[in-house]
Amino acid sequence: MTVSKTAAADPARGARPARKEPAETAAETTPLQMGELSELLGYSLKRAQLKIFEDFLRCVAPLQLTPAQFSVLLLLDQNPGRNQTEIANTLGILRPNFVAMLDGLESRDLCVRMRSTNDRRSHILMLTDKGRAVLSRAKKLVAAKHEARLNELLGSANRAALLEMLATIAREF
Repeated sequence: MTVSKTAAADPARGARPARKEPAETAAETTPLQMGELSELLGYSLKRAQLKIFEDFLRCVAPLQLTPAQFSVLLLLDQNPGRNQTEIANTLGILRPNFVAMLDGLESRDLCVRMRSTNDRRSHILMLTDKGRAVLSRAKKLVAAKHEARLNELLGSANRAALLEMLATIAREF
């Protein structure tokens, strides 16, 4: 059976306008019950990570850096001339994703890949002058806004305790 568009839109021809059921309206106004989900540490960590990443992205929006890109620039600043495999492994970034990220950073003239003189199959990474300048600005924005908000929320003792707990999970789990 085919229904014409005009018949479906015209209440006089038998089509009824959509209406919300009372239960549907009530469900939209009450929050979902989280149940045991709210007790799962992994879920809570992921929710916190999403909020932190959103805030980080807002703070460094003028520089158009993701948390992962910022991490790469920080490591390159502290470890000039290390190869891309070492950087990717340290940050837990899969090789294909890391290569794509480096392509983006390199196209913005923030870093450069060079063939290693010791191993021609390997590339070493260096920050450019522009990369150092962007990193310097990003570090100031992160410290003044992002980390300052987290410090205000947690307090210094809780911040230190949380860092230690997270390091323990990352190291031993």
